[in-house]
Amino acid sequence: MQARVQTVAFQGVEVVPVDVQVMIAPGNLGFPIVGLADKAVGESRERVRSALRALGLALPPQRIAVNLSPADLAKEGSHYDLPIALALLTAMGVIPKEALAGVVALGELALDGGLTRVPGILPAALHASRQGLGLICPAACGGEAAWAGDHLELVAAPSLLALINHVRGQQVLPRPRSAAAEDLGASPDLADVKGQETAKRVLEVAAAGGHNLLMIGPPGSGKSMMAARLPGLLPPLEADEMLEATMVRSLAGETGDGRLSKRRAFRDPHHSSTLQALVGGGPRARPGEVSLAHHGVLFLDELPEFHRPTLEALRQPIETGRVTVARANAHVTYPARFQLVAAMNPCRCGGQDCRRGPRCALDYQSRLSGPFLDRIDLCIEVPRVEAADLALPPPAEGSADVAARVAAARTVQRERLARLRTDPGVEAEPTAGLLSDWASGWSRPRCNADTDGKLLAAIAEPDAEGRALLVRAAERLGLSARAWHRTLRVARTLADLDGSESVRRLHIAEALSYRRQEPRPALAA
Repeated sequence: MQARVQTVAFQGVEVVPVDVQVMIAPGNLGFPIVGLADKAVGESRERVRSALRALGLALPPQRIAVNLSPADLAKEGSHYDLPIALALLTAMGVIPKEALAGVVALGELALDGGLTRVPGILPAALHASRQGLGLICPAACGGEAAWAGDHLELVAAPSLLALINHVRGQQVLPRPRSAAAEDLGASPDLADVKGQETAKRVLEVAAAGGHNLLMIGPPGSGKSMMAARLPGLLPPLEADEMLEATMVRSLAGETGDGRLSKRRAFRDPHHSSTLQALVGGGPRARPGEVSLAHHGVLFLDELPEFHRPTLEALRQPIETGRVTVARANAHVTYPARFQLVAAMNPCRCGGQDCRRGPRCALDYQSRLSGPFLDRIDLCIEVPRVEAADLALPPPAEGSADVAARVAAARTVQRERLARLRTDPGVEAEPTAGLLSDWASGWSRPRCNADTDGKLLAAIAEPDAEGRALLVRAAERLGLSARAWHRTLRVARTLADLDGSESVRRLHIAEALSYRRQEPRPALAA
C-alpha cells in the first residue's frame, strides 16, 4: 500500500512544501528513507518504530520505503517524524486516507509516542494558512501555531495515540488558543543613570529614529548601562513586526512557550562570537544574532575586540536589512533589520592614565575600518562620571518620559511614511513614483533610519541655510555620500523631536556634531 502526507522544509524563513511518500510492499525487510535526508531524519525510523511499539502496533514484515519529495532538496530536522508516522499508519490502514488530505503535519516523536516541540511552527502555520491547508503539530506548539489565524484548521496533539483517536473520530482535541502576548513588564530605567546628559540626548535621538549608535568612553562611564536601557525607550512591536521577529526566533527554536512578545529583542553577543554566530550559518545555516535582533537592538560591547572579519560582515546587513548565507549545500536569506548599538574604550588602557598617549588611542581605534564606521549614524564620547554627579539624587526624568517623546516622533514618522506610500499625490513632484520604488516585507521603511533615495529626499530636504551648512561641512570634513545621507536622516529625526515640519540649520548642525571625526595622525607623533 502507498500513502502520502504533506510537510514542509525550511530555507531560511522561506517554507518549501515536501511530500512524504510511504510504500509497503513485499520484498526484503528494510526501512530506508531517501530524498537527501540528514542524520536527524534518518534516525526517525527508530523513533517511529519505538512510538508504534508503544501503541501496541508492529510494523508489517515487508519492505517499507519512505521518499521525501522533491528528492533533490536537502531535508533537515526532526519534524519529519510525525508525517512519516502518519503516512505509515495510513499505508497500514490504521488511519483513513481522506483524513489527512489537505493537511500539513510536523512534529518530533518521543519513544513512548509523545509529541515534542520542533522549531519553525509559526512559518509552517502561516504557509499552511496561505495555501488553504490544515496543520497538525505537537500540543506544545499549538499556541504558537494559532497565531496564523482562526481560519486555519489546527490540530495540536499531545501524543500520537491522541492524534489517531482524533482522526478516527474517537476523541476530540480542542483547538489551541493563541498564547497572549506577554506583558512588557518593567525594564531598566534611564533614571538610574546619573550625569551623562549629552549621552542621554543622543540615546533619545537613536531611539526616535532607529539610528545606529557608537559610544566611546572610559570604563565605568555608563555605556553598557545606557545601552541596556534603550529597549525601554523604543515603542512596542507592531503586529506584523511581532510575526516577523517570532518567525526568526521560531526557526532558531527560541520561542519558548509560543508566546508572542511585544518587547523588542536586545541581543548582546560576546566579543569572542564567531562570524557564523553573528550573521548566521553553520551546517544547517541557522539564523545568527543579526537576525535574532530583527526589529530590535544588537549591542556589541568592547567593539574593537571583535574579530575584524566578523565586524566587516555586518556592513551588508546594516545597509540592506537582510543577510544571505551562501554555503555549498545551502543558500538562505534571513531578515536582519536591527539597530546597532556599540560601545568601546578610547584605547586599550581604557583612557585612564595611559602611558602611551594618543598613539594608544590611534592604534586601538584603527581596528575599526572606515567603511564600517561610515555606517554609524551617531557617535558620542561618554566622559567619566564625576563623584559630584554620583552624589546627586536620581534624575527626575526617567525612561517613561523619554519613551513618550520617542513614541510621538515614531508616530509622526509612521504617519508620514504611510501617507507617502498610499497617496503619491501628496507633494506630487518629489514623491511621484515612490510607491513603485518601495520594497515590501522586511525592507519596508518603518522609521527615518530606513529611508533612502527619493524617499529620503522627499522627507528630509533641508532649508537653504541647512543645505549650505551641510555642503560646507561635507567639503571640509570629507563626508562620503553615505555620511551625507545618514546626516540627513539624523537631522530629520531631530526635527521630528522638535515638532518641526522642515529640517532647519540647527538640526543639520546638531546632526553633524554626532558624526565621528577620524583621529588625526599628527596626534601620534
